[in-house]
Amino acid sequence: MNGKLLTAETPLIEVLTPFRYSGLMKVPRERIRNFCIIAHIDHGKSTLADRFIEKAMIIDKRKFQNQLLDSMDIERERGITIKSQAVTIPYIGKEGEMYTLNLVDTPGHVDFSYEVSRAISSCEGALLLIDASQGVEAQTLANMYMALEHDLEIIPVINKIDLPSADIDFVKHQIDHDLGLDSDTAVLVSAKTGEGVDDLLEALVEYVPAPRGDENIPLKALIFDSHYDPYRGVIIHVRVFEGTLKSGDTIKLFFSENSYKVEETGIFRIDLEKKDRLTSGEVGYIIAGIKTISDIRIGDTITVVDNPCSEPLDGFKEVQPVVFSSIYPVDSEDYEELHTAIDRLKLNDASLVYEKDSSAALGFGFRCGFLGLLHLEVVQERLEREFGLSIVFTSPSVQYHLFLKNGEDHFIDNPLEFPDPMQIEYVEEPYIKATLITPSEFVGGIIKLCLEKRGVQESMHYLDEKRVELVYDMPLAEVIFDFYDRLKSISRGYASFDYEIDDFRRTDLVRLDIMVNGQVVDALSQLVFRENAVPRARVVCKKLREEIPRQQFKIPIQGAIGSTIIARETISALRKDVTAKCYGGDISRKRKLLEKQKEGKKRMKMVGNVEVPQSAFLSVLKSD
Repeated sequence: MNGKLLTAETPLIEVLTPFRYSGLMKVPRERIRNFCIIAHIDHGKSTLADRFIEKAMIIDKRKFQNQLLDSMDIERERGITIKSQAVTIPYIGKEGEMYTLNLVDTPGHVDFSYEVSRAISSCEGALLLIDASQGVEAQTLANMYMALEHDLEIIPVINKIDLPSADIDFVKHQIDHDLGLDSDTAVLVSAKTGEGVDDLLEALVEYVPAPRGDENIPLKALIFDSHYDPYRGVIIHVRVFEGTLKSGDTIKLFFSENSYKVEETGIFRIDLEKKDRLTSGEVGYIIAGIKTISDIRIGDTITVVDNPCSEPLDGFKEVQPVVFSSIYPVDSEDYEELHTAIDRLKLNDASLVYEKDSSAALGFGFRCGFLGLLHLEVVQERLEREFGLSIVFTSPSVQYHLFLKNGEDHFIDNPLEFPDPMQIEYVEEPYIKATLITPSEFVGGIIKLCLEKRGVQESMHYLDEKRVELVYDMPLAEVIFDFYDRLKSISRGYASFDYEIDDFRRTDLVRLDIMVNGQVVDALSQLVFRENAVPRARVVCKKLREEIPRQQFKIPIQGAIGSTIIARETISALRKDVTAKCYGGDISRKRKLLEKQKEGKKRMKMVGNVEVPQSAFLSVLKSD
C-alpha cells in the first residue's frame, strides 16, 4: 500500500475485501480516529470534507455534488453549514493497516456555537482550517480556544494555497504568533484541487490520538446532533465513550429521563449503514422510535436502563433563544398552513421555539425564538421556499429582565407585554463580549461604529503590524439590527466578528409605538434604548411614508413614547381634479365644486381606515 485512499486504479480484490464489507468488520479501537474540522466562516470546511469523501469512494461518482454534507439548498447557496454532519471514512495507512476516520463537520456561524462545542467534545482531534489569503480571523481564535478547552489535538491546516493572493509565510507567522501553535506541523492543502489532502490524512493518523474507553463497563454516550426522518422518526447522532450499544437495548436519557428501546444502530456513510453494535470510541446513529425531535437534547448523555452509568458527561446546557420575532401570514386564511409548516420545521430544528400570538394589524400568528439573526433568516427562507408561504416578520427583539415596584420580576421579549412605566423599578438587557479582528487602517471607523452601538472597549492590541484585535462589551439589542452589515461595509469585508453572551445590565428602556392615522400599529411597536428612540422613530416613519399608498385625505404617521409624539411624517392627500369638467364660466362654479370636495374629505378623514401593505412591514425591518 502507498498510504493513499482508494483510487480508480486500486485492484478490485482490495476494494471488495476491506471496504465494501467494512461495516461488518471490526476495526480495533487504536485504529479509530475521531476528528472535526473547525474554522471561520467560508474558510473551506465543507469543501475539504468533500475531498475526503471523494478519495474514500464511499459514494457513487454520479451522485457526488459539491458541499455534499450540506443537505439544504440554503447552505449551498450561501456557502455556510447550518446543520453539522457526520461521516465515517475508511482509510489505509502507510503500513497497509485499515483505519476508520470519523469526521464531524461543524457549522461556522456564531449562532450555532453550542452545536460546534458538542461536536468538538465528541472528538479527540481537530483540523483548524485557516484561509491562506485571509489568515487568522475572530472565529478561528474562538474555535481554537473551544478545542483547547476540550483538550483536543489541534492540527493547523493552511487551505486555499492555490489562490494567487495566498501568503503562506504570513499565515505561518500568525499560527506561531497569534495561535501559539507550531507552524512546522501545519499542513498545506487546496481543498478545491485536492493538493496536499493525502499528506493531511497521514498527519491525522499520526497526530490524532486513538479514543480511550472500555466496552465492558456501563454505557456512556454523547448526543451531539439529531435529525428527523419522516419514515423512521428521530435519528440520534452519538459518540460512544464507554460501553457497548446494540439494537434491543433499552436506553435512558440523563436530563430528559425518558427511556426508549433501540431498534437499529449503525454508522454514517453519507447514507445510514446498519451495524450490529456501537462500541466505545465509535461514532454512529441510533433509531429508537422517537417521534418528536424536541424530546432529544443536544449534549445529553445516553446510558442503558439495566446497567446505568453513575454520572453524565460534562458540558450539557439547555439551548436558549436570544432573538425573538413574530411571524404572520400575509393572507389570514393561510394561518393553518403556517401552523403546519412551523410544526414540520420544528421536527428538523429543535432550537426553534414558538407559541401562538395575535396582532390587531396582522391577525393570528406565532411568536418565535431564534438562536440569532442568521437562524431567523434561515427559518424565514425555509418557510417561503419549502412551504410556499408569504409571511411577515415583525422587528426582532431580545429578552429583557423587568424588575417591578411590587417586588416581582420577569422576562419579556414582546413589546406588547411591556407594562406601564410607572410600575417598573428598573430594566436589565443582555450584553455580549464582542471580539473583532480588523486590518489596522479600518480601526477608526470600527471604533466609531462600536461607540455608536453603546459599546465599551475592554481591550485593544495589535496582533502584528497589520492587524488589530478589539474586544468590546455591548448590548445584544444593538447588534441584531445592522451591526454586521455596517462592519463589513466599513472594513470592505476584511473585519471578522465573534461574540458570546455575557450577562444582564441595567438600561433605560422605552416602548416605541408607531401610529398610522392616529391608530397604533402593534406589529410595528419596538422596545428601544431611550436615546435611540427618536432616530429610530424617524427612520420608521420615513420608510412608512414611502411605502403606504396615498389616499384622498392626509395620513399622519407618528412615532410615540406613551402620549409623547417624538417623530412625524405626513402622506399628502391624493387630490382629484373636480374642476376638470369646468371649461369656462364664472369662477364661483369652480369654487362651489372645491368647497363640496373639501366637505367630503372631512367626512372621509373621520371614517377613513388606512391599509398598511406587506412591503411596509418588510421595509421597517430593513430600515436600519
